[in-house]
Amino acid sequence: MVFWLACVAGLAVAYLLGATPTGYLAGKLLRGIDIREHGSRSTGATNVLRTLGKGPALVVLLVDVLKGAAAIVFARWFFPWLATLPSVTPPASLDVQTWAPWAVCLAGLAALLGHGRSIWLNFTGGKSAATGLGVLIAVSWPVGLGALAVFAAVLAVSRIVSLGSMLAALTAIGLVVGLAHPLPYQLLVIAGSAYVIVRHRANIQRLLAGTEPRLGQSVR
Repeated sequence: MVFWLACVAGLAVAYLLGATPTGYLAGKLLRGIDIREHGSRSTGATNVLRTLGKGPALVVLLVDVLKGAAAIVFARWFFPWLATLPSVTPPASLDVQTWAPWAVCLAGLAALLGHGRSIWLNFTGGKSAATGLGVLIAVSWPVGLGALAVFAAVLAVSRIVSLGSMLAALTAIGLVVGLAHPLPYQLLVIAGSAYVIVRHRANIQRLLAGTEPRLGQSVR
């Protein structure tokens, strides 16, 4: 029982890393505003760009990426370390090397959930694209960089952030499967990418209607 409670605590740490409300804090610290009441009402870097400017948006973007990467780095250290503690003995039937990647997978999903549904913001937040990129880079840098390259190319051509984010998520799925990563990491990327796309459902509706704003345009 102690072992499983400690595992839940580890996942809670990953969630709290993701839940750090970077964009919200930027709005409060720089202008004393709740960024959820402005622009697209998201706490992500794109809405920070529209509301606060380039500098704050870049900082929020980098911190959000680091949150996702930190959750994976933490999980890769914490769960194997947990199994070595005499006072927290895992079940005898549990092989740590087989089980640890699944725990890392859950930690990555917890970080994405934290960003999109932050406990500090009454379970609101951003669309988890930047935090998802951090998770990707920490899990597999070739997948992360491949997704980032697609995002950059789509953004350069269309200047639509949401389109780039969703196509990058789909690219990540193709890469993680095509490069034959372990099953836990494949499922992490598939589930995480699906979550990011679902978080963009309002953007999908605007894209279909032809009303999705381009980078630099305000949201009506």
